[in-house]
Amino acid sequence: MKIFAVRIGEKYGIEYERYLEKKLPYEIIWIREPYHPEVTLQWNKMFAMQSDIDEPVCVIDIDIILLNDYLDIFEYPIKRGQFLAMPGWWRDTETEGYSVNGGFFKYYPRDCRYIYDKFMSDIYYWQNFYIKNGTTRGPVNGEQFFVEDSVKERLELITLPDAWFTRWITNDLAKTYGKSHHRWQSEITGKYQQLTGNPYIYLGGEFYPDIKLVHFTNRNNKPREWVDYEKHN
Repeated sequence: MKIFAVRIGEKYGIEYERYLEKKLPYEIIWIREPYHPEVTLQWNKMFAMQSDIDEPVCVIDIDIILLNDYLDIFEYPIKRGQFLAMPGWWRDTETEGYSVNGGFFKYYPRDCRYIYDKFMSDIYYWQNFYIKNGTTRGPVNGEQFFVEDSVKERLELITLPDAWFTRWITNDLAKTYGKSHHRWQSEITGKYQQLTGNPYIYLGGEFYPDIKLVHFTNRNNKPREWVDYEKHN
């Protein structure tokens, strides 16, 4: 199985590549330069959808920590016509009307060529569409909403179990939200408990055993800057 991952620009160093290469027993195809001059940052994940590979591929963000039985995510079976994604339960998905997070996708590229073609038909329009309509904020965002809307046009969207995933942030990012890290952790844990029935996300220096992927979303949020990162590297 092939894994596509994007590392473009200066934000993430080579150590993020080495981490995934150490963790994953698959071929990783690294996208280190934009595949088209108008395509920006994470929108380069669209590149995998034009591939002629006739088997499932995975697309993954690099701002993550993989834990416990994390290969269950990658080995989750899908059929032709199905599109697998990680959930974004920590957002206000009811208000947004969107359920997925762009940190992990699995699909058959031939099923998704129409999504790639749709994006390439007007790159500027789609890269700005979800910012202009207020779904998300700029300067570069919205690819996960574009993918979800497009998948629903023709494919069966499947989301992986909520209990397998969580968002996490650094102590410094919590301060920009006007909160202590403890308060932020308490709030997200309450939502996780309500959704999954599990008692905690992070306790005593360990993530709950069901959690397989921790996503450090936000452009100012890097896993290696979290104070407890080395415990889970």
